Amino acid sequence: MSDFDIIVIGGGHAGIEAALAGARLGKKTMLLTLSISNIGKMPCNPSVGGPAKGIVVREIDALGGQMPITADATALQFKMLNSAKGPGVRALRVQSDKIEYMKMMQEVCLHQPNLTVKEGMAVELKTENDTVKGITLKDGSFISCEIVILTTGTYMAGVNMISDEVKPGGPDLEETTENLSASLRSCGLKTFRLKTGTPPRVLTSSIDFSKTSLEPGTEGFIHFSETTEHIRPFAMQVPCYMTHTTAETHEIIMSNLHKSSMYSGVVKGVGPRYCPSIEDKLVRFKDKPRHLLFLEPESLQMDTTYVQGFSTSLPRDVQERMTHTLPGFEHCIIKKYAYAIEYDAIDPIQMKPSLESKIIKNLFTAGQVNGTSGYEEAAGQGILAGINAVRKLQDKEPLVFKRDEAYIGVLIDDLTTKGTEEPYRLLTSRAEFRLLLRHDNAEERLIEKGYETGLISPERYEKYLRKMDSLSAMKEELKSTIFRLDDPVVNAYLSEKGYAKEEHQGVNGLDLLKRPGIISQELYACLGKDVDEELADKCDIDVKYEGYIAKARREADKLKAMEDQILGMDFNYDEVDNLSLEGRQKLEKFRPATMGQASRISGVNPADLAVLAIAIKQGKGRGGINAD
Repeated sequence: MSDFDIIVIGGGHAGIEAALAGARLGKKTMLLTLSISNIGKMPCNPSVGGPAKGIVVREIDALGGQMPITADATALQFKMLNSAKGPGVRALRVQSDKIEYMKMMQEVCLHQPNLTVKEGMAVELKTENDTVKGITLKDGSFISCEIVILTTGTYMAGVNMISDEVKPGGPDLEETTENLSASLRSCGLKTFRLKTGTPPRVLTSSIDFSKTSLEPGTEGFIHFSETTEHIRPFAMQVPCYMTHTTAETHEIIMSNLHKSSMYSGVVKGVGPRYCPSIEDKLVRFKDKPRHLLFLEPESLQMDTTYVQGFSTSLPRDVQERMTHTLPGFEHCIIKKYAYAIEYDAIDPIQMKPSLESKIIKNLFTAGQVNGTSGYEEAAGQGILAGINAVRKLQDKEPLVFKRDEAYIGVLIDDLTTKGTEEPYRLLTSRAEFRLLLRHDNAEERLIEKGYETGLISPERYEKYLRKMDSLSAMKEELKSTIFRLDDPVVNAYLSEKGYAKEEHQGVNGLDLLKRPGIISQELYACLGKDVDEELADKCDIDVKYEGYIAKARREADKLKAMEDQILGMDFNYDEVDNLSLEGRQKLEKFRPATMGQASRISGVNPADLAVLAIAIKQGKGRGGINAD
């Protein structure tokens, strides 16, 4: 009998969600971390959410995860992004108190039933017949288990770099290991090098904020988790600010470009395209006279500000000079210098959509080790890896989201179908059905799945059903209520919104709501009624975008037909005639689970898909097997 059902390696955002999911679903789980005091650490930006990422956090909440709860409880500022744009791109972002965030995550993990938290370093994955048997620690001890979930972040063979100064280590020069990734390679897994970095941290008290621009939060009860009842009052929220680079900043950087780790040849891995270093920005966008920088407080317990957008690996003396050229930073004091970090990641093409390895049975991976960037992407993978590890132990089909069901589905499909050669960042533009994947409907899309897996309690699920009943009742009431246009209150409201007096006597509320500028909360106010603001906002989106949503749903249904055509890991492409040479090579390399995945592989053309579809109908290639 194994020591544990599940061992999770790594206490970052992916590891936390994976370990909590396993333990909460009743499996004997161990979370192995280098340091308990670093569980939940935010080594980069002190925030949660943002475009696309904020919706992932909402999806984690609908599945029963921890990140949204902790993010709400420890936020310094709440801000709804893109609120003036369509609902498909709106997303919540919170400025986090990184110290309080860590403390809460540590408390949750240490007091979770079925979860053992252990300090130690894994140096070897033990397998037998390509199946996980356990892990060996640095001290030589062996711990057996049924499943390993690898969530090592940037700690595998990590090196820190400032200019030509290179030191082994994970974030902040914490301990790293060459042995674990070497062990994975010996098991047949392919690894590759990636690079990321952080900006300098500056003493907040040394910044002249009068020369910067205020970036306030959003007033109102906005939150990630549907279980949250209270947030930091708006009046007590901590402001963020914005400044920008100058011509002098650019001159200093460009004249010292050869000293950057990135441009001196020190960096071997590929850096993030969508979160580049400041020197990379200047090289790639030479026409821009300045770049915006966001100033974010790290914690109420720290006198430090994170300079978002100013990541660099230039020498310390150059960092001093370039930082002092920023408006408001003329006399600033750098508390912690910026640095770059390079590390080993696993080629995610080797993972199934369930996040189990195609090569090693019962090995799951999640987070930056899969080539992603960002806390939210990591946590989204972590909770799914945890759920699917449990389902594997229960002999159940894995939980896999389609691209029209969740941003988590888009993320994992991109990784396992297309792979990545640089740190992957989730963007709204990556989702072809983003109008279906909104902040406001995350519960509608996923809570039933969360309830079925066992992470959503019956009480919360019942509360959700009551809310949906209230929403339906609100729409029905608006449909059955005639707003008389000769009513002075209604007439005044419509006039205020720019609508001229009309000849007909009355219009039902649902038809009025379809008009630009009309919102249900104000319609109810005309009747002298108060309604729940969140419910009213949800009603507005459903009614106003009904046609667009229906169109997106039809397009998604077309894609679903392809997703339902199973290929699977063991599909024999040698039995399929007339595939193009490149198409056959790519299909054999990537082993897509479905025709839908096959259609998204570069090099597989429409003719190849037509040939495959015919082969499946003819029963060739063992196309009837399960795709997991």
